[in-house]
This record gives sequence, C-alpha cells and structure tokens, in this order.
Amino acid sequence: MKKKRSSSSSSSSSSNSSSSSSSSSSSSSSSSSGGGGGDGGCSSSSNSSSSSSGCGGGDPPLTSAVKQLVSVVKHNLYKVKDKMSVCHFVSNNCLTVLSRLGRRCILNGTVASRTSQHKPLLSQAYVTSAAKERSQYGGRYTVTLFSGDGIGPELLDHVKTVFRFAGAPIDFEEITINARTSEQTDMENALLSVKRNGVAIKGNIETAMADPSKRSINVSLRTELDLWASIVQCKTIPGISVRHQGIDVVIIRENTEGEYSNLEHENVNGVVESLKIITRKRCMNIAKYAFDYAVKHGRKKVTAIHKANIMKLGDGLFLECCKNVAEEYPQIEFNNMIVDNACMQMVSHPQQFDVLVLPNLYGNILSNVATGMVGGAGVVPGRNIGDSYAIFETGTRNSGRSIQGKNIANPTGMLLASCDMLDYLGCYRYATMIRESVMNVLISKKIHTPDVGGTSSTSEVIEAILDDLRPKASSWLF
Repeated sequence: MKKKRSSSSSSSSSSNSSSSSSSSSSSSSSSSSGGGGGDGGCSSSSNSSSSSSGCGGGDPPLTSAVKQLVSVVKHNLYKVKDKMSVCHFVSNNCLTVLSRLGRRCILNGTVASRTSQHKPLLSQAYVTSAAKERSQYGGRYTVTLFSGDGIGPELLDHVKTVFRFAGAPIDFEEITINARTSEQTDMENALLSVKRNGVAIKGNIETAMADPSKRSINVSLRTELDLWASIVQCKTIPGISVRHQGIDVVIIRENTEGEYSNLEHENVNGVVESLKIITRKRCMNIAKYAFDYAVKHGRKKVTAIHKANIMKLGDGLFLECCKNVAEEYPQIEFNNMIVDNACMQMVSHPQQFDVLVLPNLYGNILSNVATGMVGGAGVVPGRNIGDSYAIFETGTRNSGRSIQGKNIANPTGMLLASCDMLDYLGCYRYATMIRESVMNVLISKKIHTPDVGGTSSTSEVIEAILDDLRPKASSWLF
C-alpha cells in the first residue's frame, strides 16, 4: 500500500490558513463586494464566517498580502534613492510577497472579481447535504485519489495537471489500490481515507473472475461507504460521429443491492444458488432521488426499468415503489418499461428517454449501452453518491488495460468526472472553466483521440486543453 499527498497547485495549506484568518468585519465587507464570494465564488454563503473559507470565497488572503507588501515597503523605502528604483523595489517585493502566499491568494482575492462570475448551471449542480460538510484546510479540499488499473493512473495524472494549471484548490491523498493490492489492510486504508476526506476520484479497478473468494473492490467501496446512487448522464457531443443525435438521458441506478449482493453458494455439485436482494427502503430511496433529480434539473419524464413480469416479487416491489413515489410528483411524467425492451428501444430510438431509474444490474447494462451510443467509455463521466460520501469516476468501469501506456486513451470522461467532483464540492467556477475548455477542444477544435475517430494522442488533447485554459487562468492573475 502506497499513500502520498500531492497538491493541485503550488500554494501551501498553511499559508492559506494563516492568510484567511482575518476579522469577521473584513470578511463580511469583502463578501458583499463581489471579490469571489456569493455568486462568483465556489461557496454560495455570504455570511462572514464562511466567506473566507469556501472555495474561491472572499478577499482576506489578498488583503493580508497587501498588508505585508505595505509593511515591507514602509520599512525599506528610505533605502531607495530615485523614482525608477522605487518602481523596481515595489514590483519586486510585490512578486515576493504574493509568491510566498501562493497563487491562491490571487484566485480568492479581489483580482478574481475581474473575471466572469459563474453560477452553477442546473445540469452541473450535484450538491447534496453531504457536499456542504467537507473539511477545508486553508480554504482547500483534500480528495482521495484511487489509482486503479490500466489507464487509470495516467488519466488521473492528467487530472492533476489540469487542476494545477487551473489553480483548483484541491490536494490529493493518493492511494494505490488495484487488482494487485489484495491485503485486507489495503481496503481498510482506502475506506478510512474516503471517510476522512468525504470525496474520492478513482480509476477503474479490475476484478478477478477466476477466484470466487475475491470480492470486487468496486462493489466493496460502494457498499461499505453506502454509495447507493449511481448517476451517469449520456449526451451526444457535437463533432463526434454517432448513429443517433439528440440523445440526453440520465441513468440513475440503485448501487448497493440486487444481484450485486454477493450472496452465492453451491448447494450440490453443479447447482449454484445466487440471491438477489431487493428492499423497500432502497427502492424508495432511489425512486425519490430520480424524481428529485428530474425536478431540480428541469427534466420532464422518469422511466422505471424492471422485469416484474418474471420476477414478480423482487422487481415487482421496485416497480411498486416507483409508482408510489411518482404520485408525489404529478408534474413529472412517469412510465415503466421491461428491461429487454428498454435495451432495444435504447439502440433504436434513444431520444424517447429522459431519466431512467433502475435496479443495480439493469442500470449497469443500460448505462453501458447508452455510453456506447454517445461515443464510448472515453467521453462519459460517472458518479456514486451516498448520504455522507461520494466517489467520481468514468461512466463505465472498464480499465482499458489493452491501451495502457500507448498514449491514446481519451481523457475526456475522467476530466468531466473531475468537474462533477468540483461541482459537488461547490467549486463551480473552477468546474465551469475546466469543463468549457474540455468541450471547446472536443467540439470547436475537433482534437480527438482514436476512439472517437481522431488521430491525436492523449498528450496532444491535454496540451490543447491547457492552451485553451491559459487565457482564462492568466486573466485571474493579471
């Protein structure tokens, strides 16, 4: 088990922490002046206590920097003899003071107010009550990073590069966990890290099929952390050639029970019994989440996918719960569809779907089908949400081992997942900036990896994204 911390920007938590501890009156006044708090910052709270601690909130770090600069100039200006030397002296000390505090002093200060202020779009806001309780140290967030297998480590390295370039206030606690980390302490440390930080981003982890005693690490993470909702939005991207245009479907999957309960045994030789667990509590939770999502994101219809014609008790309970919840949302159209028909409809007429709510296995199958319809595993993000924790990853859970190290993996899905993570933490400004650059490279510049019909390498795509980010990131500095 390897564990280390890395920072997405050059600023240190300790300097940010010291510079953000200004008086409440200063925080209150800077919050109301548009210096990164309120609508423009990552924290929507405008009160004096939270304006100095949120992601991109308030002026105190810059105010502290200016005070330090004034103090330095005041005590040393008598040594300078002419006006030109005064200019050089002030500029040099300005750079010195600001560099000590780190780039985030500017990102969170009044200079940031010169940039366009981003409110989260409804389709981007995935904030739950859990997101508001994340720990911050000096205004920064610590996020667990699971390396995973295959192309996971290299894609996550690109995420760190983009975050560092954009100045996103994220520190990563890196945990090496993959198909080869088989010790029980490895999983315990991984779970402890997520419980400590509250949020994680991960590469996909392979599951050995030959050994029935080995449980899937992916499933263990979801069940141990009670990440009961999986959300995958599949939407066609202009510029990517696909069979059907106009697809925009959100697949909401119950994430902890059903066929993934891992309750199997062999009664006699050659006879295996596998239990599918369906509970009313989980069915009601996921159904209510789907309808709440539809309301909050301006969706019109929810479709429940099931096989209640055959599994009349298990899937029948799921369908019954969905119907009961639907009665509480008369403004949302509700229908249901048998899973085999839903698969056929997805590949023949996918535009009919808006929000799908499904039990565990059906959700896994339909999300993979829908992902393939809009460009494949490289372009779709995914997220796993619970009451207390969240893990972000690509929309499908294949590791991409066959293209590992070839520099052709599509980084889009992982980068969009990282943007969803920033939204979850309330860092809307950084999420919007990165997401816009990713989509601009994909749509306007048409720089594509081979999986979506292009000839560019992973490195070329990342370089194009950084080039697109450059004027946005520099505008926050000058």
